[in-house]
Amino acid sequence: MAESCVKFSEFTLNFFKDSVLKNKDYLALIKSAPYTLETYNMGLVDKNNKLNFYDGMVRVKSPEDKEFACFDGSRYADYIEEHVEPWTYMKFPYLKEIGWKGLIGGVDSGIYRVGPLGRINVIDGFTTPLANEAYKELIETLGKPVNSTLAFHWARLIELLYASERVLELSRDKNILNQDLRNKVGLPTEGVGVVEAARGTLFHHYKLTEDARIERANMIVATTNNAGAICMSVKDAAKGMITNGKVNDGILNKVEMAFRAYDPCFACATHCLPGTSPIEISIYNKDRSLVKRIGRDI
Repeated sequence: MAESCVKFSEFTLNFFKDSVLKNKDYLALIKSAPYTLETYNMGLVDKNNKLNFYDGMVRVKSPEDKEFACFDGSRYADYIEEHVEPWTYMKFPYLKEIGWKGLIGGVDSGIYRVGPLGRINVIDGFTTPLANEAYKELIETLGKPVNSTLAFHWARLIELLYASERVLELSRDKNILNQDLRNKVGLPTEGVGVVEAARGTLFHHYKLTEDARIERANMIVATTNNAGAICMSVKDAAKGMITNGKVNDGILNKVEMAFRAYDPCFACATHCLPGTSPIEISIYNKDRSLVKRIGRDI
């Protein structure tokens, strides 16, 4: 099974190369300005700055490809803050040291990206041979850091190959057949967990009472981490594709490509503690005057 996963991953990556990268128009689209965004990048790395999905340090690199920070996940609150806007239920995380400067990119903005592209930009390579060669090819083609939003898909395929290679390695590891599986349960206190979900870095922070009830919880999921970048990518794509006020399905599809690249899960990013889904719809006329407002559970 593991060997077939590696073969399938290689097939998929080669199909992408033949169908997309060898097409000059597609490659030009990947490199085009409407799909280019300069932000900080974040992801988990091992002690050698190689990709690690489940353990290691959280590494942050700047749009200039310089290491900005490298910290243990339990200290995430020392490095990340969340900004709130009245027009969305999603929060906007940003790098605390830089501060919130609005939805702008560049080295002076605290907005960052996570996920396959964010990870590609913070690592120095992969620990498996096939994925590492594919990584080198991506960097040779697009440079580093990779600022093309559409390159999320390419990075995702390389990670698929890496994951398949790791499955094969682990399937041959006798240590995983050990029967001593039980973890000792300690006293309930407070803990922070961080892993690389498929969509990106995932922080879970829980504080428990003495009888193991959750007293406080905070989750910064991948789509929340990418919230600012997603908004900026949509704006840049719309500005680059829409001219003279003319919009058709083709243009709308190209704008949609900007946020689909992040594989967003807006349900994940908008947890609601009361267990309801408050919705407010505001209807404006062409003069931007409020016509009607409809609300539920507000």
